[in-house]
Amino acid sequence: MRQLRNFAFLFTLIGLTAFLITSCQKDADLGGKTTGTLHLSITDAPIDAYDITGVFITITGIEYNQENTWMVLEEFDGPVTLNLLELTDGISAQLGSFELEAGTYTQLRFMLDAPEMGNGSHANPGCYLEFGDGTTEPLFVPSGAQTGYKAVGEFIIPAEGDIYVTADFDVRKSVVVAGNSGKFILKPTIRLVVEDRSGEIEGTLLNMDEETEGLGYLVYIYEAGTYDEAEADDPAEEEPRFPNAISSKLVDEDGNFMFAFLPEGLYDLVLITTLDGEFSEVLGLVEEIEVIRNVTTVVEIDITGLE
Repeated sequence: MRQLRNFAFLFTLIGLTAFLITSCQKDADLGGKTTGTLHLSITDAPIDAYDITGVFITITGIEYNQENTWMVLEEFDGPVTLNLLELTDGISAQLGSFELEAGTYTQLRFMLDAPEMGNGSHANPGCYLEFGDGTTEPLFVPSGAQTGYKAVGEFIIPAEGDIYVTADFDVRKSVVVAGNSGKFILKPTIRLVVEDRSGEIEGTLLNMDEETEGLGYLVYIYEAGTYDEAEADDPAEEEPRFPNAISSKLVDEDGNFMFAFLPEGLYDLVLITTLDGEFSEVLGLVEEIEVIRNVTTVVEIDITGLE
C-alpha cells in the first residue's frame, strides 16, 4: 500500500513538473508575462445604396496596439480575401486565433491590399465593388496599405484563457463616393465586439404597405437617446445619411430584420422607407429596447402606430 502511494506521489510530481516547465517556457517566450488567446472574426452590415452586390476586401495583415505601439499579429495567415456582403445577419468569418499577452486592448487595425486614389491606379484587384449588372469598380482605401483600417472597442485577454472578438464592419457607412469623381472610397467604420458579452435583436414589421411599387423598409439602430432628427437630412459630401447609427438592416419581404453582435444595453430603432432604393421618409422611432448578453430579444413593430 505504501508502495502504491509512493507511485501516485511520483506520478503527481512528474505531472506538476511538466506543467511548470511548460508554463515557464510560455512565459519565457514573452519575457515572463502570461498570455491568453484572441479568437478573431469579422462580420458586416449590408449596404443600401448604389445597387452593390459585393464588397471585396483583401486583408494582408493585422496589427494590435500595445502601450501606444502598433505590433504585428505574426500568426495571421494572409492575405485573405472576403466578400463582406456574405457576412451579414449574424454570419461571421474566422480570421484566426492569436496568442497575446494578457491584458486590456482597445484597438486593432487591418492592413489592406489597396492603392490610394490619385496615385495613377485605375484598378484594384484586392479591394473592389461588384454591382447588380455584373460590373465592378475599384474601391480605394486612404492609407489602407500604410496605416491600416482601424477597429475600436475594448476587450480583455485573460491569462491562460480565451476571448472571442468579432470585428463588425459597417459597409453602409464605409463605402462613399469621393466628391464628384465618381470613384468609391472605403472609410474606416469598424467596432470590436466581445461575443459572450453581446446579444441580438430579431424584429418583425407588421402591416407593411404591399401596394406601393418600389417601396422598401430599412431599420437603423442607435444607442438609446443618441438619435438626432437632423441625421435624416441630406448628408455632407463623403458622409452617409444617419451617420451616428451603429448599424442598419434591410427589412425582407416578410417584414423580418436582425441585428447581431450588440453589446448589452438599451437601443433605439429608427424606421424609414425607401422608394426605388432612395431615402423616402422616417416612419418613427422605437425606444429603449433592452439587449442582454447571450439572449435574442424579439420585437414586433406595428408601423401603423409609429410616430
